[in-house]
Amino acid sequence: MALHKGPGKHDERPMSVNPFFGEANPVVEMTEAPPKHRLPETPLPPSTAAQLVHDELLLDGNSRLNLATFVTTWMEPQAGELMAECRDKNMIDKDEYPRTAELERRCVAMLADLWNAPDPAAAEGCSTTGSSEACMLAGMALKRRWTKRNADRYPGARPNLVMGINVQVCWDKFCNFWEVEARLVPMEGDRYHLDPQAAAELCDENTIGVVGILGSTFDGSYEPIADLCAALDALQERTGLDIPVHVDGASGAMVAPFLDEDLVWDFRLPRVASINTSGHKYGLVYPGVGWALWRDKEALPEELVFRVNYLGGDMPTFALNFSRPGAQVVAQYYTFLRLGREGYRAVQQATRDVAASLADRIEAIGDFRLLTRGDELPVFAFTTAPDVQTYDVFDVSRRLRENGWLVPAYTFPPNREDLSVVRVVCRNGFSRDLADLFADDLTRLVPELRRQPHPLTRDRAAATGFHH
Repeated sequence: MALHKGPGKHDERPMSVNPFFGEANPVVEMTEAPPKHRLPETPLPPSTAAQLVHDELLLDGNSRLNLATFVTTWMEPQAGELMAECRDKNMIDKDEYPRTAELERRCVAMLADLWNAPDPAAAEGCSTTGSSEACMLAGMALKRRWTKRNADRYPGARPNLVMGINVQVCWDKFCNFWEVEARLVPMEGDRYHLDPQAAAELCDENTIGVVGILGSTFDGSYEPIADLCAALDALQERTGLDIPVHVDGASGAMVAPFLDEDLVWDFRLPRVASINTSGHKYGLVYPGVGWALWRDKEALPEELVFRVNYLGGDMPTFALNFSRPGAQVVAQYYTFLRLGREGYRAVQQATRDVAASLADRIEAIGDFRLLTRGDELPVFAFTTAPDVQTYDVFDVSRRLRENGWLVPAYTFPPNREDLSVVRVVCRNGFSRDLADLFADDLTRLVPELRRQPHPLTRDRAAATGFHH
């Protein structure tokens, strides 16, 4: 969660209350307006409190027009009703809510089957609040397995984790919080994600694992998981080092099984020890739910698992959180039932088609160069063409925001800091009609951007609030 601190100086002005909120006496509501940064002394009527909060939120962006987020922004009304029924159920209370616990178990079994676990019944898994927690759990399991194998050298030896520099920030957090050295494979040229051979060369006896990303947030491309495993197989043959792979499938693990069935990236590869995904991304559920699965009991050290009494029996749990609502897990089970494999295939294909069509329209404008085309994740990135000198991608992002579109512009990490892009994330609910409106708005803006004397961005770090 974001870290906040109080204002340097309290705003002593009370909140502005519409006189009409005081149904019986308009003056009372004005004189008893609540403060902004202190608890009010007296209660407010529920209608007044609700309206004040509602008005504060009016200036938030429209989530359906947010092309920065991977998170689901639309679900069917029936899903919303089920979530409302379960928002007061605490997922950790397995004894009190046994059916919610059963639906979670079924979801894990479905994902184990979807990701081709050798024995789906033997796969271990759990729900999380999102992929960030799932990655933390997977990283903990990798580190614990390494420490057990190297008990004679640890804690003297410092463990490391190998990954591409394009990984999501949760992996930086994991390495920081759990005191693991992050060994990052840099970008080079037109390669915007991990290189398998470069990753293998960074591994040594202190490497707890290698992370492969099935769907980079920078450009939507898949990392070559099978090639990564092959490079680590060759490393083991040469050195004896047996390095496991974790697949961060935050987005792609709910796209590739339906649209790229011939792509081998999952538990079919013996070196893949664990996989995570975000149910609230292309799993098509409102935030926040994620999933973490391990190939088998050996991949998840038993000492990391806590056990709670469940219907007089034993319920193993593995989580960083304790209390959280059961609503999102129920919504995930609903969506699995509702769509099935064919339904997911249809939804994801429609989203990929929208991405490809929109990428083509943007390319046709002539001012932009596509880095990706949305043919893996339904996500693509583009930059300005070499001959465009009067504006940059930050100008594009800023001007689109004037039309309500929330589109991130950002600079790539080392060794491609010279490259700045706009990224478009297409999700279910971002229809072809909305994509056409987006392309129309961008097309209308380009002549105005061309007339600028120069790019208006002075401080690129402050040019946008979006950071991949």
